[in-house]
Amino acid sequence: MFARRIVLAFRPAFRSTTRSFKTAGRASPFAYRSPIHQGSRLFTQLDATPRRRIDWQKTWQRSQQKRGYRRQAFNYQRFNSTSGLFKRWAARPTFYYEIGGIAVVVGGVYTYNLETVQVSGRRRFNIVSAETEAQMGEQMYAQTMQEFQGKIMPPYSKEHRQVQRVLDRLVPHSGLESEKWEIFVINDDMKNAFVIPGGKVFVFRGILDICQGDDGLAAVLGHEIAHNVAHHAAERMSQSFVLMGLTTIGYAVLGVDLGIGRMVTQLAFSLPGSRAQEQEADYIGLLMMAESCYDPSAAMGLWSRMQEEEKGAPPQFLSTHPSSHNRLEKIRGWLPEAEVKRESGDCYAMGSYANDFKRVADFSRW
Repeated sequence: MFARRIVLAFRPAFRSTTRSFKTAGRASPFAYRSPIHQGSRLFTQLDATPRRRIDWQKTWQRSQQKRGYRRQAFNYQRFNSTSGLFKRWAARPTFYYEIGGIAVVVGGVYTYNLETVQVSGRRRFNIVSAETEAQMGEQMYAQTMQEFQGKIMPPYSKEHRQVQRVLDRLVPHSGLESEKWEIFVINDDMKNAFVIPGGKVFVFRGILDICQGDDGLAAVLGHEIAHNVAHHAAERMSQSFVLMGLTTIGYAVLGVDLGIGRMVTQLAFSLPGSRAQEQEADYIGLLMMAESCYDPSAAMGLWSRMQEEEKGAPPQFLSTHPSSHNRLEKIRGWLPEAEVKRESGDCYAMGSYANDFKRVADFSRW
C-alpha cells in the first residue's frame, strides 16, 4: 500500500520530464518503424530523418523488365552468330597472316584468269572454259526448244529464208565457221532474238517488222553473234561466281541479309557488267555487218525504231541493256570506222554486181 502511494506521487513528475524532451527539430519516433530493428522511444536519435519506404520487390521487377526489353531490342540472333564467328576469327593471333594469305590467293587467281577481248580490247575476268560454255549452251537450247516447240516456223517460210540469207553472209566474218549453225524462227510477236553458244539462232517474228529489211536484220544478228564471238556467256558465269563470293562474305562478316546482298551486288556489279557486254556486242556486230557488205548506217534506223518501242521502260541503271538513246550515240561515233571496213572489203563493187543481176532478173521476168 505504501509502495503504491509512492508510485502515484511520482507519476506526474515523470510524465512532465518525458514530455520536456520533445523539441521542434526531433521527428516523431513513430514516423518510421523498421521491420528489422524496433528502436525504443528513449533511445531514438533526435536528429534522425525519416527514411523513404522502398518496395524492394517491385524495384527488382522493374529492373528485370528493363533488362528484358533491352535484351530483346538488340538480340538479333543471325547477326550475333555471324559477327561472333568473325570476332572469334579476328581474335586469333594469326588472323592478319590468314587474311594476307587469302588475299594473295584470290588476287593470284583473279590475275591469272584476266584476258583481253580481241576486237574491243576490253580486259575482263573469265574462269569458265569453252567446254563448260558449250555444255551450258546445250542446256539452254533444250529449255528453249521445250518452251517454243509448237511455234517454230518451217524452213520454207519467207521469214526463215530471210534469216538464212543474212546469216550466210555474216558467219564467214565472225570467226565461228566451225560451229553447227541452226536457225529457228518463232511465230510470236515478241521483239527479240538471241544466239545460244554452239550456233543455235532464235529469231522471233515480231522483230522482223522492226528490222525492215536485210540490213536491219544484219544489225540484230550481228549483235547476237558478237555475244558468242566475245564469249559473254562464260564471262557472265564467271561474274556470278565473284558476286556469290562477295555476297557470302557480306553475310558472314557483316550479317547482311542474303536478299539485300544480292540486290546490292546486282546494282553495283552485275547490271553495269551486262551493259558493258551489250555495248561491246554493238561494236563487234557493227563491224561484222560492215565487213559482210551490209549498210552499217541501218543500225541507226533500227535502234531509233527500238527507242520508240521502249517508251515506259525502266531507267538504264536498272536494266541489263543500255538505252536505245545511248546506243545511238555510240553507234554514231563508230560509223566512220565501220565505213572503212566496208570499203576495204570492196563491197561497193559487190553491190553494183548485185544491182546488175537484179536488173537482168527483172528484165527476164518480163
